[in-house]
Amino acid sequence: MAERIALVDYGAGNLRSVHNALLAAGAGGVAVTNDPAAIRAADRIILPGVGAFAACRNALAALPGMIDALEEAVIVAGRPFLGICVGMQLMAEAGEEHGRHAGLGWIGGTVRLLEPADPALKVPHMGWNDVLPAGAHPLVHPGEAYFLHSYAFDVADPATQIAATDHGGAVTAAIGRDNLIGVQFHPEKSQAYGLAFLSRFLEWRP
Repeated sequence: MAERIALVDYGAGNLRSVHNALLAAGAGGVAVTNDPAAIRAADRIILPGVGAFAACRNALAALPGMIDALEEAVIVAGRPFLGICVGMQLMAEAGEEHGRHAGLGWIGGTVRLLEPADPALKVPHMGWNDVLPAGAHPLVHPGEAYFLHSYAFDVADPATQIAATDHGGAVTAAIGRDNLIGVQFHPEKSQAYGLAFLSRFLEWRP
C-alpha cells in the first residue's frame, strides 16, 4: 500500500513548490491538509514555512487540534518528520523574531537573528551555499542548497546539529534526532541536491 504523506497546510508555506518537488522526488501521492485526523493517519509528515516565526507558530496553533495531532504522530508514534525553513525553526524551544515566542520544543535551542562576523555580509542570508554535514547522515549529504533566512537555529546540544553552512561564521543548516529532521535550506528550490534529499526522506526508516 502506498504511504500516506501529509504536507501540513497552515497558510504559512510555499505549498505548491514543496508539493511538486515531493512528487518529482518520487512521492506516490501527497495530501496537502489542515486536518488533524489526516496528520494522525499519515506515514510521513512535512511542515513547510516561510515568514516570521511567531506568525507561523500562531497560524499552526489556530488550527484546532493540529499541534496535538503533530505531537501524537511525530513524538509519540515516531513517524518520520521533515521541517523546512520556518517549519524547521518551529521545532525549537523558542524563537526571538519580534519578541520571544515558544516553539514546539522538539529540539533544544533558540532561533536567533543572524549576526555575521563580516559586516559586508547581508541579512537575510540569501542564495546558494554549501551544506557541510557534521558527520555521516542518511539524509543530509554535502552539497549546495538554496537558503533564504534572517534567523538561525542555535542548538542547545551540538549533537542535534546535523549540518552547518557558513555566513560570516557557522550557521545551522540542518537539525535532527531520532525520527526528526529539519533543514534551514529550501529543498524545493535546491534543484538536483534538493530532490535527492527529498527522495532520501521518502525512503527513510529511522
